[in-house]
Parts: sequence; structure tokens; C-alpha cells
Amino acid sequence: MTDFQPPLRLTLDGEALVSNWRYLKAQGQASCGAAVKANGYGLGAVDVVRRLRDAGCRDFFVAHWGEAAAISHLVTPEWISVLNGITADDIPHIRQIGAIPVLNTPKQIALWRAAGGGRCHVMLDSGINRLGIGSEQFAAPLFEGLDIDILLSHLASADEDSPQNSAQLNLFRQQAKLVKAKRLSLANSAGIMLGRDFHFDLTRPGLALYGGVPRTEMASSIKPVVSLSSRVLQVRTLMAGDAVGYNATHICTSPTKVATISLGYADGYLRSFAGKGKLRADGVSIAIIGRVSMDLVTADVSALVDVGEGDWINVDYDLSRTAELTGLSQYELLTNLGQRFERQWV
Repeated sequence: MTDFQPPLRLTLDGEALVSNWRYLKAQGQASCGAAVKANGYGLGAVDVVRRLRDAGCRDFFVAHWGEAAAISHLVTPEWISVLNGITADDIPHIRQIGAIPVLNTPKQIALWRAAGGGRCHVMLDSGINRLGIGSEQFAAPLFEGLDIDILLSHLASADEDSPQNSAQLNLFRQQAKLVKAKRLSLANSAGIMLGRDFHFDLTRPGLALYGGVPRTEMASSIKPVVSLSSRVLQVRTLMAGDAVGYNATHICTSPTKVATISLGYADGYLRSFAGKGKLRADGVSIAIIGRVSMDLVTADVSALVDVGEGDWINVDYDLSRTAELTGLSQYELLTNLGQRFERQWV
């Protein structure tokens, strides 16, 4: 089968990824893990895990058992934690993979005991009211006899200076006194910056590993990991009065050189970029005009002297700035990136 070169490219900086992990680890004395769910936040979990493993990371967090299986050949299976818990149907696969389940409900704890138990993690809900054993369910006998490695919880508002942070910290401390666990873990990327009181034995960064900046204190230290570029498919000069794209949302007011670019919402470049997104070539900022289509965007390239069919053009995708511009979260900007991109690690 012939290999075709995709017209979209993600350039991924492996040194920046490792640098970000080392920076987050250096903020305290705790061990530093890595959230690699959602296929390594869209970058490619296998490549992410391999690089962080070689840098010294020993705790990797995924959401689903299929994600655990995809990286189980790279690391000791017990280094992999599966956040979304278990069902009875999962048990045979769990034993085969060897990754560690995070038990989130009394029913899951009962299932684990009935299946013979073994090493596990337990999630306590300290206030996000999502997955985890809630305060109304909490009772010390629930955890008796469990071989709990990590007792963990998750911060809801660590990216803000919110009183909820200290409230969750205090509740987690109280709950942890009643549960026998080898390690405690509370802080995500933003939580690491709240101070060492939040670090306990293990931190679990995600977004900041991949170049996201959930708190401004990190902005000067976190390095961008992801760069996007796409191929120019066509260049035309339109006249004043000509409409561009679906529903004629852009009307040219003067002769305009318009490039059609191989990029669209099927690639994760969503319609919220219409009229806001920017491309960049030769140091010149280029505006997206008209609607974002499934596979295409159009841009006003009048300021570029030399741009033609087959050229590559960069997509302005600074995570913090783009999130503010579009209303999308930095998490969405990463995990929405589609599979049609060729991913190149440098």
C-alpha cells in the first residue's frame, strides 16, 4: 500500500515535554506522575510515555482499560493507573494487563474484593462531586482489608484562587486519616502551584506537561510542545464584493488574495475559529476569513508576496492565547486534534 504524505502536520517537541515534567517535579519533594489519558492529550500516548519513562516518570494515569493496554508494553504494568474504575466484565482483562484500578464507588470495591482483590487505588471525592467515594458514602469499614497503594482525590478549582482549594485539602486530610494507603495524591498541574501542602506523596500533572498553562505563575517555565502546520491547496484573487465560504459570512471589500488551507473541524480546528483564528508565514500574521469547513479554511494572504499551492503554512496555536480567543479550554484544544495530522517528534 502506498504511503501518502498527509497535508497536516503536528510537530511535537520531546525535549519540551520532558522539560515541563522536570519543572513540575522540581516544585516540591513529591514524586511526579503523568496523566496520559486521551491518547496522551492528543499527542500520542506511546510516544509520550516512552519519553517520560526515560526521564524517570514511574506513575502513568489513563482513563480506560484500552488505554492501559496500549502502553502496557512500555512500562511495568503496575506503573499504570486506570482512573475510570472497573466493571465485572473488566476483571479478566485487568488480570491480564496488570495495571492498577482506581476504585471509585462502593460497588467497585465490592467487585474487586469478590474477584480476589489485590493492589488497588481508591478515589475519594473531596468536593468536585464527580467520580469518587463521596462524604455521604465514606466509612472506614468500607476500606478494610484493601491493599491500597494510592489514595487520591481531584481538585475542582486549582486554576483559580478559590476557597474551594483549601476546603478540599482539609477534607482530604481528614478522610486520609481513616484509610490505610501507602501514598496520597491530590494535585494536578494547577494544584502543584498551590504549594507543597497540596503535593503529598505524588502529583499528577496533565495539561502543563503538554504546554498548557493553567496558572499564570507557570507561564515563564512551561514550554510549548505542539506546533501545527498545514498545506496550501489553492490560491486565488477575489474581487470586491465576492463572498467567501458557507453562508457568505465574509465579503471582500477590495481585491483579496485568498488561500484555501487543508484544515477543518474534522481535524479539531472548530468553527469557533472562524473570523478569529490566525495563520503565520514569514513572520506575518494571516487572518482566517469565512466559515471553518469540515476539511478546509480560507485565509487572506494578501500580505504574502510568495505563497502558492503546495506551500506549508503555520497555524497560530498558542494554547493560552487561543483558548482566550475562541472560548475553548486548553484541554479541548489539545485533545480535539484529529488523527489526520502526521505527528512528528523532534
